[in-house]
Amino acid sequence: MENYILSEAVELLKQLIIIPSFSREEEVAADALQNFIEGVGIMTYRSGNNVWCLSPGFNPKRPTLLLNSHIDTVKPVAGWKRHPHAPVIENGRLYGLGSNDAGASVITLLQVFRQLCLRPQTYNLIYLASCEEEVSGKNGIESVLPILPPITVAIVGEPTGMQPAIAEKGLMVLDVTSYGRAGHAARNEGDNAIYKALGDIAWFRDYRFEKESSLLGPVKMSVTQVNAGTQHNVVPDRCSFVVDIRSNELYNNEELYKEICQHIQSEAKARSYRLNSSRIDINHPLIKRAIKMGLKPFGSPTLSDQALMHFPSLKMGPGESSRSHTADEYILIDEIENAYNIYMKLLDGLSL
Repeated sequence: MENYILSEAVELLKQLIIIPSFSREEEVAADALQNFIEGVGIMTYRSGNNVWCLSPGFNPKRPTLLLNSHIDTVKPVAGWKRHPHAPVIENGRLYGLGSNDAGASVITLLQVFRQLCLRPQTYNLIYLASCEEEVSGKNGIESVLPILPPITVAIVGEPTGMQPAIAEKGLMVLDVTSYGRAGHAARNEGDNAIYKALGDIAWFRDYRFEKESSLLGPVKMSVTQVNAGTQHNVVPDRCSFVVDIRSNELYNNEELYKEICQHIQSEAKARSYRLNSSRIDINHPLIKRAIKMGLKPFGSPTLSDQALMHFPSLKMGPGESSRSHTADEYILIDEIENAYNIYMKLLDGLSL
């Protein structure tokens, strides 16, 4: 990676860190990124706070590779010792909110897009900086994909240590309610909804779905919130609880929901079925080339915009997932340089 490419990328990342870009509040960050891209002579498109551009001479008859990452961040957690929006480089680390998740991917993939466009490729390129990823928002990538040209395969920039995540778990959240009958706690009255819920809560804890993935393991279900009762002397007539379900690629969320409903007594409602698990074939040309380079495919437990893509996708980017959403988040400058070099080696001359 040439020095000017790296320094330009780092300066852009600093600009993005300075601008608060919490989910659904990314307008100023999108403006800054769009202005930068147009400032280097590339025409942009925009929908809401999503910004994208196409490679020159875009030909619908050729396959199309999407390079995507997100500009939104979570809000800073407690424990920051630095200002989250004051980027500073110390000992090769660039500190700042969103530096690791996923600002480093945003700026590195942009530089990769620019350089690949200068070299003849057998495929088209789309660079997309999307919004609302952290909340899986309806105005993020899901709103843009229908208006983009058809996509053959995507690279989703998220912190993976530049190892290829060829599968990731999906997410479904259930709101579950058991019903009883209110009564006075001092007398043998009522039908306690909490007691009725206990069996189902235990079922969620203990049940194992039959199909286990070699990459993602079993489906994981966790009861994460419980709410019941109005006061100490009233038998509750209602108990509600929330279940976080992380699916593997062997089930879609509707299949899981139907199986769950066959086993529990309480009423369950899914907030959404849309965030399914994803997987790309290990024999896909992109993955075969990654393996040939010595990269090691793995399954990722964390959710990304891959869940909303109905075409093959690979999650890979600079940084480490363990740093995401933490105090004093940082990215190593060397990680940005290394990521650029790996992306270029993987994509330059690739046949799709």
